[in-house]
Amino acid sequence: MIAGFLLGALIGWMRAAKRGGARADKLQYAAAHAMGLAILGLFLTVLISRMT
Repeated sequence: MIAGFLLGALIGWMRAAKRGGARADKLQYAAAHAMGLAILGLFLTVLISRMT
């Protein structure tokens, strides 16, 4: 879950930078992507723990 959060933040930051966004845009993209991948990581963690 933590890795998903960090990876999402990195992906969001890079996507905003590629589009020429300002610092606020980069932070917003990083936060949105980080939350999305953290939630996905949480669901995967729960799924894996239930399967074992």
